[in-house]
Formats: sequence, structure tokens, C-alpha cells
Amino acid sequence: MKVQLNGEPHELDDGATVADVVVLLGRGPEARGVAVAVEAEVVPRTAWGDHELHDGDRIEVLTAIQGG
Repeated sequence: MKVQLNGEPHELDDGATVADVVVLLGRGPEARGVAVAVEAEVVPRTAWGDHELHDGDRIEVLTAIQGG
């Protein structure tokens, strides 16, 4: 399926979940400071493994960065 991942076109396997995308981006499912939105709706971490993605979805994965 084709999705927009952080503003870029990306191919995912059918049945991919939010958790799969987080792992694909090199972050573990337990990664701290990571938030995910699908179609501009935040997906709670507890739902990442169950939230199946669909063709055309817009997915944003954000990582908090500490600095000073």
C-alpha cells in the first residue's frame, strides 16, 4: 500500500500497523518521546500494535528532542 510517511511517499505491506512503522523508522515500540498521528489524529501508544494502516493514510511520527 502507498502512504505518506512524514510527508514522503512510502510503500508498506498490507496489514502494516503503527507499531510496524515505528520499528521501520529505527525506533522500538517502547521508544520514549515518540508520538504518532494518522490522518491528523494522535494514536495512543497502547493502540500502536492494533491500529492497522490503509492505502493513502498520512502518517506523522514525531520524536521529542531535548536540547538547550
